Amino acid sequence: MAYGTLETTDGRPTLRFELTLAHPVERVWQAVSTPEELRRFFPGAADWGPAEGETIDLGGATLEITEIRPPHRLAWVMAGQPQSFELHPDGAGCRLVFVHVIDDLPAAQTATGWQTYLSRLEPHLAGGHLSDEDAHRHWREIHEAYAARFGVDPEPGRRWADQHLPAVSA
Repeated sequence: MAYGTLETTDGRPTLRFELTLAHPVERVWQAVSTPEELRRFFPGAADWGPAEGETIDLGGATLEITEIRPPHRLAWVMAGQPQSFELHPDGAGCRLVFVHVIDDLPAAQTATGWQTYLSRLEPHLAGGHLSDEDAHRHWREIHEAYAARFGVDPEPGRRWADQHLPAVSA
């Protein structure tokens, strides 16, 4: 999977990921828009319809669906941060574009998290499963690469990894 990029949207830092998937738009739409499927590759999936204007309390953060155009665009705002999936036909498959306006979140850590979750999508679509452990296996290396690419302090992500991921054996 290609690395995401850090851009600026209306003066706000924004992560952008583009994936080419060997599955039609309609199949990918089902995977990214239905909670039952979304949970198979993204453990923090919300129980949504989804329906435009729908608001979901996530126990401290609120998620609001701001736009839904099946099977091409699903946009929401969570904790004040716009996020979206866009799907575009690409040959027999499709191109998925995921965007997250991150504001003050640690860019490298957040990008690594999204890359980890998005890396689980293709195996899911193919009928398989990439375990949480396997998806996170190279988290630290990917994080360091993002920190270098973005020119940001890697320490917040290192601290998160030390607290949440298995220890690295020497």
